[in-house]
Parts: sequence; structure tokens; C-alpha cells
Amino acid sequence: MSDKVKISCRNLWQLFGKGSAGFLEKHQYNPGDADLEAVGLIAAIRDVSFDVHAGEILVIMGLSGSGKSTLVRCMTRLVEPVAGQILFDGIDLLKASPASLTDIRRRKMGMVFQNFGLLPHRTVIDNVAFPLEIQNVPKEVRLAKARELVATVGLEGREHNFPRQLSGGQQQRVGIARSLIGECDVWFLDEPFSALDPLIRREMQDEFISLQSRLNKSIVFVTHDFDEAVRLGDRIAIMKDGRLAQIGTAEELLLNPANDYVRKFVEHAPRAKLITTRQIMVPAQTESVNLADTGNVIKSTDVLEKIAQRVIESERALPVVDAAGALVGQVSREHLARALFQ
Repeated sequence: MSDKVKISCRNLWQLFGKGSAGFLEKHQYNPGDADLEAVGLIAAIRDVSFDVHAGEILVIMGLSGSGKSTLVRCMTRLVEPVAGQILFDGIDLLKASPASLTDIRRRKMGMVFQNFGLLPHRTVIDNVAFPLEIQNVPKEVRLAKARELVATVGLEGREHNFPRQLSGGQQQRVGIARSLIGECDVWFLDEPFSALDPLIRREMQDEFISLQSRLNKSIVFVTHDFDEAVRLGDRIAIMKDGRLAQIGTAEELLLNPANDYVRKFVEHAPRAKLITTRQIMVPAQTESVNLADTGNVIKSTDVLEKIAQRVIESERALPVVDAAGALVGQVSREHLARALFQ
């Protein structure tokens, strides 16, 4: 993940109902629930601001009705926000002309949704090549590119099948390949795996991780599954009632929840897989540390699952070193137990 900001959302609002723009201006872009209820407006997105970095997978989570899918549709202007800014490589999408927006969608955005959206009368390869067809790319060029992507998602030999001849997981792979053919900069995925059975879903997550390791896209991924969010995301944004409750790494959300809602949201998270040693270590007692015993030296970036057995079996606290091998702390059974079972 780079420090470069790919997409920046600033003070984004989406209200459903008549007169929403004037209503927001009248209430100085800070209406209360009673104000909204009084005029019959429904707030889907409320004053949301965040950045998506180049090469980052940002996962957006929330319960049904929290606004996560509406937020993604606002970011692509499939739903028109009432107020705010969406900067895409510095270009404000809310001020972009229809022609400019269409060009950005075709060439710089890839989108995958839960229902796949495949054309039933077209074969796999023709479905994948379709975005280039509407860009008037020559047939030989678009089919060659489509064949490459069909192989990338593991569907070689299925090029001439129709969607009805594919499993749900295979159809999803076609949707993913189609979304990538335009060599998009940013990839939007709205609960793409939620309709799949658990085994296929896990396989698709593996495929997704493999693709990202090769393509290094900026990705906005919507899910309601925290395990999926932890597995795929660099950061997680949690939505509640249209508001951004908190954004951060899974470890940050787990150790420093912003409120009771976030705390409850992450209470069943696998702590041993998420918390790193740096979060539980204490200052080292240098006189008792032996860094020469490399079998008992722990890295500050190790997750607790990795160090647990060594810490439990040791009679004394074990030394912790940073990436350069310098002593930065120590960790004992007590520290481990407190982190895992608090």
C-alpha cells in the first residue's frame, strides 16, 4: 500500500427524498435525526470522509441498511450524492461531465457485484471481452486480451461455455475477469462472494488474494463478513446508520474501538491472528536478555498465534526485536494471556 491517495471522499451525503440538497444547506450540513424525520428524508450516507490509497484494499463493512453499498455506488456515481466531494486522482467526480465520467468508468474503474451481471446469450470469452467491444477495440485484440484473463482466473477450457453451463463460482470468475479487462486503476466489489457456498467462497478469496499480489490494484471491497474483511483488507471501515463509525486496521479496531458499536462488531474476532507482539510487549530488562539464543527471540511484527507456544513454554519473558534486530521489549505468559483473554 502506497501513501499516495487514489480516491478521497470528503463530507459525502446521500439523502433519499425531495428537496434534500436545500434541506442540507438550510441545516448547515449537520441535521439531526429529528430534522430528517420531520421532512420525511432518509439518510443513507451522513457526512462520510476517508481516503483510499494506491494499492490498498479497503474493506467497507456494516449491518444491512448501514449504507455500505450505497457508499460504493456514490463513489462511482451510480447513485448521485447530494453533497460532498469525490476526488479520483485529483478529479472531482461530482463535477465531471457525463462524457468524462463515462470515460473514467470505462477505462479506470472495474466493478463486480453480487449478481454477476453476465450476458446469458454470450459465451465466457465474449462476456469478458464485452467492455472492450463497447470501446470499439478491434475483435482480435479484445479476444486475445480476454483469453489471457480467462486463464488468469482459472477458466481455461471454458471459453466457449455459456453462463448457464457454469457453477456460481465460475460465473463469479467471469465477472472478475470482465471487470479487469479495461486495466482499471480502481476495483469496486460489492459483496461479490456472498452468494457462494463456503468452500467456493474460500477458493474465490484465495483467487482474489493471488490476483491482487500480481495486479496491485486500489480496491474498495464491501462485505458483511468480518472474517473475510480480516483476510482480505489492509484497512476496514465500519458503517452504522450511514455514518463512518471507525476506519483502521483490524488490529486497531480490535484494540482501540471508537465506540460500543465497533467493540461489539469485533468482539468475536480471532485475536491471536490479529494482534502483534508490539502491542503487548513491555520495556526489556536488558540485564536478563540473551539475543544470542535466536530460537527464543521474537519479532515485534509476529502475531500472537505465532509466538504463543514459545512464550507459554518459557519460564521467563522472551526478548522482542524490531526489523533491524534491535531489542525493543519483552513479552511474558502474563502479557500473552491478558491480550488473548481480556
